[in-house]
Amino acid sequence: MESLVIRGGAPLRGRVRVGGAKNASLPVIAASLLAGGRSMVEDVPSLRDVDTMCGVLTSLGAQVYRSQNTVAVDASVISSSEPPYDLVRAMRASFLVMGPLLARMGTVRISLPGGCAIGSRPIDLHLKGFAALGAEIDMGYGQIEARAERLVGARVYLDFPSVGATENIMMAAVLASGATLIENAAQEPEIVDLANFLNSMGAHVRGAGTNALRIEGVRELTPAQYMVIPDRIEAGTLMVAAAMTKGSLDIDNVVEEHLKPITAKLREAGVTVIEDGGSIHVESEARPRAVDIKTMPYPGFPTDLQAQFMSLMSVADGSSIITETVFENRFMHVAELARMGASIKIDGRSAMIEGQERLSGAQVRCSDLRAGAALVLAGLAAEGETEVADVYHLDRGYERLELKFAQAGAEIRRISDDEAEKAV
Repeated sequence: MESLVIRGGAPLRGRVRVGGAKNASLPVIAASLLAGGRSMVEDVPSLRDVDTMCGVLTSLGAQVYRSQNTVAVDASVISSSEPPYDLVRAMRASFLVMGPLLARMGTVRISLPGGCAIGSRPIDLHLKGFAALGAEIDMGYGQIEARAERLVGARVYLDFPSVGATENIMMAAVLASGATLIENAAQEPEIVDLANFLNSMGAHVRGAGTNALRIEGVRELTPAQYMVIPDRIEAGTLMVAAAMTKGSLDIDNVVEEHLKPITAKLREAGVTVIEDGGSIHVESEARPRAVDIKTMPYPGFPTDLQAQFMSLMSVADGSSIITETVFENRFMHVAELARMGASIKIDGRSAMIEGQERLSGAQVRCSDLRAGAALVLAGLAAEGETEVADVYHLDRGYERLELKFAQAGAEIRRISDDEAEKAV
């Protein structure tokens, strides 16, 4: 276990680069199982979740090679279609191997997935899609087994535009016989990225980025080399950090289109945001104005930036309301922000925030990935010293975020729990 110790108050200034997207890398790595041979995935962040996904593929018989931010997967031989329970329970995205295994091997047996405890994320939409494609599905004792000699294209309507279900069904359908239509599909940039990777392997996927995906199944796919998109959630976190610390930050390797909801809300809050062809400049000299936010599936405001914006609104001028519509248990950071002086009241799925002139450093603890990011941001803006414990959650989705903040002038360092105990 490790913690981050932050002495707040230093404006972030300088230039930082956003890494490849975690939420694009994981499904692309899983999709490499669809083709026999060696695929190369570039600009993959070095994260715990990526380690877990690579471990899952290795357990299935694939050969996985890592070199800096490149992952090479040789899926010539798949010797198992049953990923181990200890890996699947560690990360929900492990479930994304189900579609590729079902399509290529005709069978898969997998445990119910784990991940951050941010609310109910049922896998029924995944299974509904597989069943529509002709798979026989059995559930029992915490495990799911699916079988199909060959999947058959079908029309699939998703009751909710689930990102994971869209990805899993799309990966299964690319090797199905005939055409598949996924309606009410998720439209996130990561969906488009996965479709582009599949098409580079020889798949026929059309309509990615809209709510209707059309897939014409093919007999086989071939390995490909691919670079994943930049991480829009990391970019948004860095943008909020610049605004919270009254800093001036140039953020490189971004796709401006992916950041429109974040950019719009920051500008509404009085923050200067200048787009410059793959880079974004964020600058603020005063307290942000309070704004209301409602999380929605893309292209709405992303749930993965709700906690970070709550930190920003905690120091805003005025009162704001943040409504969470995607996950029902994503306010676990509120109690920790309150320890730092934030004034937040919860009413169902809404949080009422009364902005304070300043926050105060405190000892706080990460409950999940994005909550951890929110607490680090609060620490950067707070007076005094903040210690954020259990940062292993943060390491699931940010590649050494503290180094980027330090590069921009933050006083932040990582310590072990033993060092933290000695300091007390």
